[in-house]
Amino acid sequence: MLKMRWLALPLLALAACTTGPDLKDNRKNSSITNAEPVPENRVSAANLAKWLEDNASWYAAVEPFQIIGEKGAGVYYVGTRGLAMFFIPTQDGHIVIDGGMPDQGPLVAESISKLGYDPKDIKILLNSHAHLDHSGGLADLKAMSGAQMIASEGDRSALEGGFYLGSEETEFLYAPPVKVDRIIADGETVSHGGVTLTAHLTPGHSRGCTTWTMDVVQGGKTYEVLFFCSATVAANRLVSPPQYEGIVDDYRTTFDKTRDWTPDIFLANHPGFFGMKKKREQQKAGNALAFVDDQAFGKVITRLEIWFNDALKKQMEAAAP
Repeated sequence: MLKMRWLALPLLALAACTTGPDLKDNRKNSSITNAEPVPENRVSAANLAKWLEDNASWYAAVEPFQIIGEKGAGVYYVGTRGLAMFFIPTQDGHIVIDGGMPDQGPLVAESISKLGYDPKDIKILLNSHAHLDHSGGLADLKAMSGAQMIASEGDRSALEGGFYLGSEETEFLYAPPVKVDRIIADGETVSHGGVTLTAHLTPGHSRGCTTWTMDVVQGGKTYEVLFFCSATVAANRLVSPPQYEGIVDDYRTTFDKTRDWTPDIFLANHPGFFGMKKKREQQKAGNALAFVDDQAFGKVITRLEIWFNDALKKQMEAAAP
C-alpha cells in the first residue's frame, strides 16, 4: 500500500511458484472481455515519420539497465531517452509495462534481449494509458510473445480501437489496436512469478489511466516502486466539449487521491518526469540506490495540479462568449 505524506508537456509530452499469469476472473471487480475483433492497424508511415521528426528524443537509443533489484529480479528500463518502458523479469516469464510508439515493439524486444532475456517469454503486458506513445508497441509485443494484455475498462475501447478517445477521427493519433484479455479494476492485483503489481486508477490524462505499484527488494530492504500513469493535460480538451465526459472531475479525483503518496521510487512513462538522466549518472558512479527518493513524486504531482488548474482556466476563458 502506498505510504502517505502527512504534509499537506508539447503534444502528449508529457520469482516463484505459479506456472502462468494470475488471470482469474474476479466477478465483482473485473472481467475477461468479449469485445468485437480488433480492427486493422491504420497507422501510416508518413505519420510515424512526422512523430520521429518532431520528437527525436522518443527514438534516441538508451542502453537498457536495472533500476532497482538484485539477482536478476526487480525493474529494468527498456525505453528510449524520451519514452519509458519497463521490464520485470520472473522465472516463469516476464512482465512489460508500456510499449512505446507504434513502431517500437521491436525496439523493446531488442532491449530485453540485450539484458539476456527472451522477449518471446513475456507473459503479461500492462499499459499506463491508451495514447499512441505508450500503447503503440503493445500489439507487436503481444504478437511475438502471446502475452496476456491487461488494462482498465476506461481505456479498453481506445486500445482495441486504436484511437485517441474523444479524437477518434484524428489519424495522427492512431495506434495499432491491441486486444485486451483482462480488465483490471482499482485496487486489483496482477501476480506472476512471485511478483505482484497493484493497479491504481488515476484517470484524467486518459479515461482509464492506470498507475501501478510493486515492491522490490535490494540489499535486504523492500522498496515500493510507483509507475505513475500521468496527470498532464497535454492534448486533452477540458471544456467545449471535453475530451470525454467527466474529465475535469477525474483529474481532480486523481490529484486528491495521489497528493499524499510517498513511494520510495517514482517512475513514469516519460523519463524527464522522474529525472532519469541524472539518477542514471549517479547510479553509474556507484550509487546503487540513486532512484530511491520518497519525496520526488510529491513534488511532481504538486506541479501537475498547478499546471492542470492553469490549463483549465485558460480553456474556460477561451471558450467563454
